[in-house]
Amino acid sequence: MAADNRINFWRRNAKVPGSVQPVYGAQHPPLDPCLRRTYPKDTKPKFNSVKSKKPCSFHEFASSTNDAWDIDDDEEDEDFRRTPFPAPFAPPGQDSAPNQRLQLQVGDAAGLKPPRPEARNVQDDDGTEREPVNGKIVKSNSEADLKTSSVRSSLQKQQSLPVRPVIPLVARISDQNASGAPPMTVREKSRLDKFKQLLASPNTDLEELRKHSWSGIPREVRPITWRLLSGYLPANKERRELVLKRKREEYFGFIEQYYHSRTDEHHKDTYRQIHIDIPRTNPLIPLFQQPAVQEVFERILFIWAIRHPASGYVQGINDLVTPFFVVFLSEFVTEDVENFEVAALPLETQRNIEADSFWCMSKLLDGIQDNYTFAQPGIQNKVKALEELVGRIDGDIHNHFKRYEVEYLQFAFRWMNNLLMRELPLRCTIRLWDTYQAETDGFSRFHLYVCAAFLIEWRKEILSMVDFQSLLILLQNLPTIHWGNEEVGLLLAEAYRLKYMFADAPSHYKR
Repeated sequence: MAADNRINFWRRNAKVPGSVQPVYGAQHPPLDPCLRRTYPKDTKPKFNSVKSKKPCSFHEFASSTNDAWDIDDDEEDEDFRRTPFPAPFAPPGQDSAPNQRLQLQVGDAAGLKPPRPEARNVQDDDGTEREPVNGKIVKSNSEADLKTSSVRSSLQKQQSLPVRPVIPLVARISDQNASGAPPMTVREKSRLDKFKQLLASPNTDLEELRKHSWSGIPREVRPITWRLLSGYLPANKERRELVLKRKREEYFGFIEQYYHSRTDEHHKDTYRQIHIDIPRTNPLIPLFQQPAVQEVFERILFIWAIRHPASGYVQGINDLVTPFFVVFLSEFVTEDVENFEVAALPLETQRNIEADSFWCMSKLLDGIQDNYTFAQPGIQNKVKALEELVGRIDGDIHNHFKRYEVEYLQFAFRWMNNLLMRELPLRCTIRLWDTYQAETDGFSRFHLYVCAAFLIEWRKEILSMVDFQSLLILLQNLPTIHWGNEEVGLLLAEAYRLKYMFADAPSHYKR
């Protein structure tokens, strides 16, 4: 009886350390509450269907305890193999059982239901009637009750685990709202024509281009627009090809000159840290797990680091390459970018994408390099400014943080260091950067107001948390997995309103 009480205690108390909690790290999307399995009161899974005898040793105790971890792999694999799932859910060439399990979870979350065999009762040789239970034929008399109970219990345990949310595709829905609206409407077509007209002029009006880019850039013209707004390409159309050729050759000149030194004593620590961080970059997107892509990122980051010794490489800079790489890759890929095999592109095209990503990332970092110099003073100042700004905008949130001793540095450091890339899906980051490129000092000054608007967006959830741990878990795992253009547009509009009210009035509402 004591053993049963201990087992039930660990299952009932979700707050006990060691229990299963759906907490995801920085690189993983937060769990969507909408996708969690719930059960009616009288149909809640019961794990203790068979009363166990009192254990006399640890091994007997472990064997008599059924946890959420104790899922029979063989049984699980057999169930998962029955249902075929579309290939885009897994990287090419990986058909292992863990991937099949992940595919089933993703399929469940997306509303895909595995086909069930028709229910037919079957008679055994001895006349005993059998019936299908969860796809398996078991005896329907009392002798089969224990087996049926164990099968159902195993499936119920699988259902009680947190369901991994659908990982949004990078390109397929990059220009869609969360509601799934079609990417090309009459208004969008009109905007695209305006962009093409601006870009086709002999001397592109950059101010006009910024004005139109603020509310989002059509995917078809995003690569050339980003090159222009970042300052990588000149406004004069005739000079663009020459500049591109010269800058690309210059970058690969750096590769030849410096990249071999990555194993030198002076640079090996930098290269080692880059080599460790690259696989952690968007680990759930197959594109960034390809060896060819990881080698590109290693070269870009290593060359940038040794050419900027004041800061060198700092963790977080690796994330800043990804939006540029995806945008410039989309210029040559009409299909799903997320699963595209980059090695299939011509070598010259791969080299061009790499060089353009390097130069545009360099232009971005030129404006926020104090974020990555010794002691990262730029980030420290921005976090302090965010604290002061939130204190003026929403005193309730500010005082709530003080009451439960939550420091802004504990959650906002990552917001500044990674430009909210770990808080938003990649498609949202790309849309956000459309506006950052259009704003003066968008990646530094305007980003502060975006962070403030982003914090206020979760006001209700923040004020409902009444302890330090819950607040920090919420702030580090905000549920934005289903955000799209509509949500980012509203966030940017609120950030612009805050900037308009407070940027030029530093003492306004100051206590």
